Amino acid sequence: MGASLVEGGFDDDEDFAEAHEINVTPFIDVMLVLLIIFMVAAPLATVELPIDLPTSTATPQKKPDKPTYVSIKPDLAVAIGETQVKRVDLVRALDAMADSSKDKFIFLRADRAVPYGELMDVLEILRAGGYSKIKLVALEAVPDAAAQPAGVQNLKP
Repeated sequence: MGASLVEGGFDDDEDFAEAHEINVTPFIDVMLVLLIIFMVAAPLATVELPIDLPTSTATPQKKPDKPTYVSIKPDLAVAIGETQVKRVDLVRALDAMADSSKDKFIFLRADRAVPYGELMDVLEILRAGGYSKIKLVALEAVPDAAAQPAGVQNLKP
């Protein structure tokens, strides 16, 4: 009976020699699929409200990983990210966000057509709500004499 087991090949270790190697091909396939998903999803994570921002020649600063954008659209509507909120609910909506903190920077974007008083009203609402770290967002511009407003050029001696 023992001889039949050996003759039948049940006791032979050579048949199972390749079973100890790990096949990494499926792992690489999964990683490539995840890479493609993240490459497609990353550009979609930015805020895309149509706002005509003014330009600035200040040196750009590093953007944080998850910035919180508060936008004032040309029709004076206020939005957090792409979600429109009422001005009276602005601070409450910021507080309700999962990653909200009073020490986190708020990036305020305002359309070029928004009056200065409306921008100051939103700044005052944020300040009264405890958000004192606010940065204004503008488009980058090339610093040259032609880009400066006429009033600034006339002030030079």
